[in-house]
Amino acid sequence: MSVSTGASWAQNTGLPALGDGDSISLSAERQLGDRIARELFRDPDYLEDAVLDEYVQQLWTPLVRAAVARGELSAELQERFAWRILLGRDRSVNAFALPGGYLGVHLGLMAVVSTADELASVLAHELSHVTQRHIARGMSDQSKMTPWVVGSMILGALAASKSPQAAQALIVGGQAAAIQNQLSYTRDMEREADRVGYGILVDAGYDPGGFVSMFAKLQQAAGLNDSGAFPYLRSHPLTTERMADMQSRQQLNLTVPKPLPDMAHAMMAARARVLSQSSPDALKAWIQGPASLAASASAADQAAALYAASLSHLLLRDAAATQRHVQALGVLIQSQRHLPSYAAAQRWWRLLQAEVAERQDKPAQAVRVLTPEAGQQTWQRPELMALAQVLQRLPEHALVPTVMAQLRQVVQQTPWDAQAWDRLSAMLSVQGQALASLRAAGEAQAARLDWPGAVDRFRAAQELALKGRLQPGEHIEASIVDVRLRHARERLRGLQAPER
Repeated sequence: MSVSTGASWAQNTGLPALGDGDSISLSAERQLGDRIARELFRDPDYLEDAVLDEYVQQLWTPLVRAAVARGELSAELQERFAWRILLGRDRSVNAFALPGGYLGVHLGLMAVVSTADELASVLAHELSHVTQRHIARGMSDQSKMTPWVVGSMILGALAASKSPQAAQALIVGGQAAAIQNQLSYTRDMEREADRVGYGILVDAGYDPGGFVSMFAKLQQAAGLNDSGAFPYLRSHPLTTERMADMQSRQQLNLTVPKPLPDMAHAMMAARARVLSQSSPDALKAWIQGPASLAASASAADQAAALYAASLSHLLLRDAAATQRHVQALGVLIQSQRHLPSYAAAQRWWRLLQAEVAERQDKPAQAVRVLTPEAGQQTWQRPELMALAQVLQRLPEHALVPTVMAQLRQVVQQTPWDAQAWDRLSAMLSVQGQALASLRAAGEAQAARLDWPGAVDRFRAAQELALKGRLQPGEHIEASIVDVRLRHARERLRGLQAPER
């Protein structure tokens, strides 16, 4: 994932007036989004990281609730669109909306925002592009193009900042030369997303100063003639009108203090920096962070440096240095118990400890870190994903049935959670439940819209059921496999059908 899109592809060719998006149905827009997202799931930069996923979702959920309460997000749009956020390792500063309610966030953006409010402001802006159906409005002018052509143009835009050659290979119909002029929303759409997004941000309880300070970052980057690290500027160009409008809105909130960095956000920004730049040279640079801090550095800056150094040492497999920095981070967090961000920072530190223990082949220690309370039976998603990973190596542990049961609850409630399906599949395999494991593996591929992979796994499960004697209770599982295989084959035939 590289360049921001969800744009009006024909900026200067007479887009319909605001409000005119009816020529593109919700189902057609969703199908196009699925087509594009399927390619993004296959991108090597696509990242499934339970910790960063959770952090973004914590910011995203209040925004969606506020959009619903304000009447910006209709019940039909909620039901028909995907509302899935994809994270990309790309270190460029970027976020984008895609047709059908998919949103993308680059780790490069998470790494440079100073506060959670700044990141939430970007999410609110992108959410508003979707709720106002700006993507459909932009597509209306291209109605003579097939969805395959439009999708190829969007994928070309996404590839452009990584490799111009890759972009040209993806863009069909000789469109490569014009793609740079087709990346931006119209000015009216940008202003509307600013206005709606600002209202959503405030109603969701975030500091509106985050919107203004994020604008300031973008303005500074624009003033430096953006070297390419800020593709967000190309798809969401700043104008004097937009900046003046945001400044006037901020004047209405003069009593709100300037948002300050906190340890929890600083630790997540550090994680994003390390995971987006994890070459040996980059990791060695992150290791130097704590030593290079000024004596007057804030607790947030210290926490970020120690977190980045801990994770970098871990990836470089330096066990002793990892433990020193993890312990130093713990001492720092304990010294800040009076701060509102203490509980969240303590949780991220505990998850880091578990990650360290698991990578250093200490699964029992990881379980103890993840279950600090005796008799604990439920976990939040990152803890559950970590426990499921660790317990694959402890198949006789007393928590295995409980963790598997909670994983089943997760995938029932959110069947598009591919990582949860993967974890469940692995645990089932270790427990000798081959049929259920293959079915879960197929569901994981379906969640990533990989229909050939889903067909392969479901078919293997079906063949296993036909060849062997089923265990008690597996007749129902076999019936589910039959149904899911038919569905996956139908979706695969839809992909292979020629475009009209």
